[in-house]
Amino acid sequence: MQHLLGLYRASERDIALILQEAAVLKPALLSSPPQSFSFLNGKTVVLAFFENSTRTRTSFELAVRRLGGSILNFSAATSSLQKGETLLDTIANIEAMQVDAFVIRHGESGAAEIVAKHTRKVVINAGDGMHEHPTQALLDMFTLHETFGRLSGLHILILGDILHSRVARSNIFGLRKMRASVSVCAPPTLLPVGIEHFGVKVFADISQALEQCDAAIVLRLQLEREAAGFIPTLREYNTFFALTDEALSKVSHKIFVLHPGPVNREIELSSVVTDRDDTSGKSESLILRQVTNGVAVRMAVLKVLLYDRA
Repeated sequence: MQHLLGLYRASERDIALILQEAAVLKPALLSSPPQSFSFLNGKTVVLAFFENSTRTRTSFELAVRRLGGSILNFSAATSSLQKGETLLDTIANIEAMQVDAFVIRHGESGAAEIVAKHTRKVVINAGDGMHEHPTQALLDMFTLHETFGRLSGLHILILGDILHSRVARSNIFGLRKMRASVSVCAPPTLLPVGIEHFGVKVFADISQALEQCDAAIVLRLQLEREAAGFIPTLREYNTFFALTDEALSKVSHKIFVLHPGPVNREIELSSVVTDRDDTSGKSESLILRQVTNGVAVRMAVLKVLLYDRA
């Protein structure tokens, strides 16, 4: 594996290797003070974020620092892109400064793959348009494996705006390669046409979907979807598709809850379900554990691509 552009092309072995590496690295993050490594000593990683990000950017920054590498933060707003320079010219100029890797987030689907075809450096996709977000899916899978001790045989529900979600796509590709069953639940207007061909089961009723799952990955609903006509109202979406205690009350077993963030409280997820971290109720939130695990998983990706491969 030369780059991490998505999980559609990743093999089961690639995914397993990253998850195993993350499990080895995570204890160092939890030590006091957190342990650092020298795997990226002398290497420079460019964080080229053309979209706003808090968790992903911060997580990659911490991952690079914990591995002993240097960071070059690239700001599209203050770059020569504003003067008409193309994306590929910008990447070529930065590459000429002898950097080692690009972590790219971009609003256009396929942007990371285009860059990978025009650079000799490692490229990691931190989210491209509606295409993929592989490191988010990897940290979701790592969190699930940590919780259940396996991925094979699990039943995972993805709930929400599947149509526009790169997180959903990467999770579907990755989870199925690790032999988990995946189902989706959303209004018909927020489901891609032909999604059944991805090997997922489609539910229109949240109660039926929850009854058959071990864990639910709840997706953020972008509030502009109401104005665009994808849903009648936010209130109606919350009534029929939000994960709340009322929805969970009809389920016969505990559901573990994940969310890529940021959460729209009382839209796709109630505050009670978001914050519940005890083990006694009908649900248990893994959301903050996902954030912690994001650093470990991104450390693993960087180590595999920049140290192990070398």
